[in-house]
Amino acid sequence: MSDLNQLTFTGRLGADVEVRSFQNGGRVANFRLAVGEQWKTKEGEKRERTEWVSVAVFSDGLVGICERFLRKGSRVLVQGKQQTREWTDQQGNKRYSTECVLQGFDAKIVLLDGKPQGGAPGSASRDDDLNDDWPSDDGSDVPF
Repeated sequence: MSDLNQLTFTGRLGADVEVRSFQNGGRVANFRLAVGEQWKTKEGEKRERTEWVSVAVFSDGLVGICERFLRKGSRVLVQGKQQTREWTDQQGNKRYSTECVLQGFDAKIVLLDGKPQGGAPGSASRDDDLNDDWPSDDGSDVPF
């Protein structure tokens, strides 16, 4: 059996998406995702912590979705794999960055804010009509 490298996070974007183009025509979308965690101590005191996850999107279709619909504060689910990059800083020191990379057929982005609203370029297009075909998720059909 082979190993599994899969990450799934839900959170909110800390800033707008940055899209860069490569000389070969490929593109990458980068953003940081704030992933919150809440718990109570034994004394009943509420605690919370936020982890910041760096996300790099290489799948061209998903880069387009990021560009059109994701903004600072957008709530999303991302599914990708963990990758660590090695690079050298200006002082010649080796540095490492670990990211959630979305590339290939198993990469996924799910918009959790609902239907895209105005403000995202092109959001008032065919995609809005497609979303109207989906049944509402009000839970009224749940048998319990």
